Amino acid sequence: LDEEIVSEKAAEESHRQDSANLLVFILLLTLTILTIWLFKHRRARFLHETGLAMIYGVLVGVVLRYGIHVPSDVNNVTLSCQVQTSPATLLVNVSGKFYEYTLKGEISAQELNNVQDNEMLRKVTFDPEVFFNILLPPIIFYAGYSLKRRHFFRNLGSILAYAFLGTAISCLVIGSVVYGCVALMKVTGQLGGDFYFTDCLLFGAIVSATDPVTVLAIFHELQVDVELYALLFGESVLNDAVAIVLSSSIVAYQPAGDNSHTFDVTAMFKSIGIFLGIFSGSFAMGAATGVVTALISFSPFFTKLREFPLLETGLFFLMSWSTFLLAEACVVAVLFCGITQAHYTYNNLSTESQHRTKQLFELLNFLAENFIFSYMGLALFTFQNHVFNPTFVVGAFVSF
Repeated sequence: LDEEIVSEKAAEESHRQDSANLLVFILLLTLTILTIWLFKHRRARFLHETGLAMIYGVLVGVVLRYGIHVPSDVNNVTLSCQVQTSPATLLVNVSGKFYEYTLKGEISAQELNNVQDNEMLRKVTFDPEVFFNILLPPIIFYAGYSLKRRHFFRNLGSILAYAFLGTAISCLVIGSVVYGCVALMKVTGQLGGDFYFTDCLLFGAIVSATDPVTVLAIFHELQVDVELYALLFGESVLNDAVAIVLSSSIVAYQPAGDNSHTFDVTAMFKSIGIFLGIFSGSFAMGAATGVVTALISFSPFFTKLREFPLLETGLFFLMSWSTFLLAEACVVAVLFCGITQAHYTYNNLSTESQHRTKQLFELLNFLAENFIFSYMGLALFTFQNHVFNPTFVVGAFVSF
């Protein structure tokens, strides 16, 4: 009975923390929207609203990290359980009853009395699953759905060259410079563990996918040449997909089959094959999903679906979102799904559904983008395992 009471209290406390964290994010978004309105009303150009959203997140992160402390019940914390490894799931036998505990992460000796604070910070720290499965899909889909296809396909050759070759060259250059920095860190004794060239390439692939949100916003305000806008926008849309697939290929690279991190021609061509296979397969899957949706909306059997715009919009939304979960390179799939939906399915929708889909994904894109910037700013202080090395930071800046 005591265990059930403790479990129920923990569930109630977790629910309160989740509600408070969600309220913090909603208030951050509300503040960001009001700031955007003020910037547009005052026609301010010295600072973009996305940068200010990140600053808001940083300030709230400071308050959560140093200003708020959750009372911790030390009676429900035990330090007597000692094992040689850290299993993902731990079954504990207490008086003949087994209880399940899951691994949440490492806690330093100084933080043993702040378990509840760590739990609160962990819940508001940047979560890759939330980012990839909830925040990213509407942004990438809207990029394809609202794409000015005529200018995009007219400059497709240049865009692909910038996206593929540009990202690959950037990844290689940044990885090489950072690897030189790592070698220097080894000589000076600043590096404790192993840091291989493939790790440096992975870092290069991650940071090569630049996001020109501010530049595009300024271009839009200044009404720059349409061709220049199409080149920058098209490259920025594709280089995210290329960088993600490139990262997967680098992770899959295991020289000589034993992860010895020596150069191996077979492993290199295997990685290139994985890159091309994942990219082309995801492209085909995204386009196929768009075509299937177009056929459903065009089929005589579903013709009367146009009479129910709510159902039509719901089907369109679910088919589009499912593309992100189907493919390995989800960004590539959902991008080309958006392009296909705009080219084929959009014309088959009823007028009301056309307006609804445009407005729905525009709203989701706007909220997700600003949420991400606030989320990243918040994670700067809520993330608990920062490792700061000045040499590596300087090397990373030099590599750009």
